[in-house]
Amino acid sequence: MSSMFQEILAFMLTTSGWVLVSSTLPTDYWKVSSLDGTVITTATYWSNLWKACVTDSTGISNCKDFSSLLALDGYIQACRGLMIAAVCLGFFGSIFALVGMKCTKIGGTDKNKARIACFAGVDFILSGLCSLSACSLYAHQITSEFFDPMFVAQKYELGAALFIGWAGSILCILGGSMLCFSIADSFTKSHSQANYIYKGAASHSHLSSYPRGQAKSVNQRPPPDYSSSSRIQHFDKNVYV
Repeated sequence: MSSMFQEILAFMLTTSGWVLVSSTLPTDYWKVSSLDGTVITTATYWSNLWKACVTDSTGISNCKDFSSLLALDGYIQACRGLMIAAVCLGFFGSIFALVGMKCTKIGGTDKNKARIACFAGVDFILSGLCSLSACSLYAHQITSEFFDPMFVAQKYELGAALFIGWAGSILCILGGSMLCFSIADSFTKSHSQANYIYKGAASHSHLSSYPRGQAKSVNQRPPPDYSSSSRIQHFDKNVYV
């Protein structure tokens, strides 16, 4: 029963993490223009994996989509691929987790369901690692440009989307690890049941190893003696009547 609760908790963690990772991909604020050293802010620049925008003081935003894939910077292409891979792995991991959980009626035997749940855990761990790598790579590019004294263009700071992606990645990794550890409990229980069956069979074979006539019951009564001497001894009071 504890392993079932562990799988349910792991499924909730991984599903929540996958939702956060999926919402990070189209989120706007991956990086936001820095206000360091500025007195009057007339516009805010922000960007994500798909477009770059500027918002003026009146709240009106003008955006420009990244038209060419090959003309993009290498880190943006890598982050796109890693985030899409994370979303796909999390989707397939959620399906395998539903099949492999003990509270569902599909998936076959307990051993097969444990293997499917472990495979789902590996999918979620890979999904979390992909998302974590994408967010960390993007953040590394932002910080390296910010602290570079030779970089004279617009400097940016970490946006809210990166923190959401990091949180979702950690949830996916934690839940996937719990799903992987659930297979150990299942195989431990099956091994203990097999040992119990083996000991029971061994004791049964030990009892049946006695030959006939030697295995006597403890409460077995001796057969009654119907000889003539016993009759005389039993009725000796009425002999002279």
